[in-house]
Amino acid sequence: MRVRGFTFAALASLAGTAPLLAQSSAEALADPDATAQGDVSITIYNGGRSLVQDVRQLSIPAGQSTISFPDVSARIQPETLSFAADGTAIVEQNFDFDLLTPTKLMEKAIGQTITLLRTNPATGQQTRERATVLSTAGGVVVKIGDRIEVLRDDGLPVRAIFDRVPSNLRARPTLSVTLDSTRSGTRPASIRYLTSGLGWTSDYVALFDEGNSTIDMQGWVTLTNQTGTTFHDADLLLVAGDPTGGDGRSNRGRSMVTPGTEAAERESLGDFYLYPLDERTTVANAQTKQVSFLDVQRVPAQRRYERRVGWLSRDDQPVAVSTAISFNTSRSQGLGDALPAGTVRFYQRDSQGTPQFIGESRIGHTPMGSSLFLRTGNAFDIYVQAEVESRDEISKGEWEKTARYRVIEDDQVVRTVETEREIKYYRTTMRYTFYNAKRIPVNVEFYQDGLYRGWWARDFRVVSEDVQGEQQGVGTRKWDVRVPAEGERVVRVVYETKH
Repeated sequence: MRVRGFTFAALASLAGTAPLLAQSSAEALADPDATAQGDVSITIYNGGRSLVQDVRQLSIPAGQSTISFPDVSARIQPETLSFAADGTAIVEQNFDFDLLTPTKLMEKAIGQTITLLRTNPATGQQTRERATVLSTAGGVVVKIGDRIEVLRDDGLPVRAIFDRVPSNLRARPTLSVTLDSTRSGTRPASIRYLTSGLGWTSDYVALFDEGNSTIDMQGWVTLTNQTGTTFHDADLLLVAGDPTGGDGRSNRGRSMVTPGTEAAERESLGDFYLYPLDERTTVANAQTKQVSFLDVQRVPAQRRYERRVGWLSRDDQPVAVSTAISFNTSRSQGLGDALPAGTVRFYQRDSQGTPQFIGESRIGHTPMGSSLFLRTGNAFDIYVQAEVESRDEISKGEWEKTARYRVIEDDQVVRTVETEREIKYYRTTMRYTFYNAKRIPVNVEFYQDGLYRGWWARDFRVVSEDVQGEQQGVGTRKWDVRVPAEGERVVRVVYETKH
């Protein structure tokens, strides 16, 4: 329901509060920044799930009583709650998430009498009338004396005044726990629960110094709170990993990461790394907060250029190569840490010394000691064109059996027939032309993929190549091609394949 033409005001006359209410709705209304939270610790996982642990000092009487815990997450998973206090046992627990709002106040007032305060825009004179709320479906319908009136959305100054706040409305998300205590007295009581709506991501800012072949990298944690509750002065622990399982995939774009084998010097929990924040912090509801967790300088790095082509590629025109920045996260290379999944954004200083954005790339959770090749876009002035210069069928007079079957007559095998076919060979010459419009020579890492294509292409070999290549697995060959400044270079490779 949307009601904008009048405002609501509640007279703070509260009744029927539960015994030992930790913080009343009246107190919450009087001081919106007040909190009933105690010593709060939050473990935040990737994927938007968090573990909240809150220890409060409570005076608990002997026998059964009801304790109210305001300021819990509005997105709490009640089934995950655990409560602990010395000498107590839980009888029942309830989570009240029907929060105090103007709309909810009016809905709860159906059948009850409220006061309407009207102001004459011309004279400023105020008049009061008692009205019974009949309906809030599509608008507020009230009965005033013998007439029925609709409170219209016409901008006229009308204020609705309520005699009390309904007992089933809470100013803040509240957990109520009925306890049975063997003794009375003040003691620490802790609640622990899982909640959604509180998550974190990591982002990296890398300043690339091409002249010195280094990067300075900062890592930032971005906290987001959509739980409906502010967590005050909380001890935060970030876990790089999703304990819910996920789908096992990460969005790495077109970049490449070779996983490292070094153990990071930080605490791990099972298969996850822990990133505790150094200082306690308040995470307000509907807030995004950034905290630094990594700051390293002069990590060795270099710019690299790459092009990959499929088998028998025929480029109609030259294609720009990919540009990337590569570095290593090992201890010996200066970075020395495991990197949580996030986006790495690269900057480089222009001739005036001002950092300018040059590209970004996404990484998954990356162990320490990993080699990263992070693509940042396409080069402006470096191109490669792949062409099939020639492709000829050659014969070596080799045959192979293709099938064997039996001829049966009158349920008798009369003969066995075997068929053969000649093995075909193809000699293919690929021409790769490299173009460089830079004033300096460049190295291009060039990959020919698709050299193994299944049963019908069971064998291949490189007959000749202008640049010595390196085999990368069963179906890819790599060449490091030096292209002169403001020039071009042609590389021919002759392949022989068997079909």
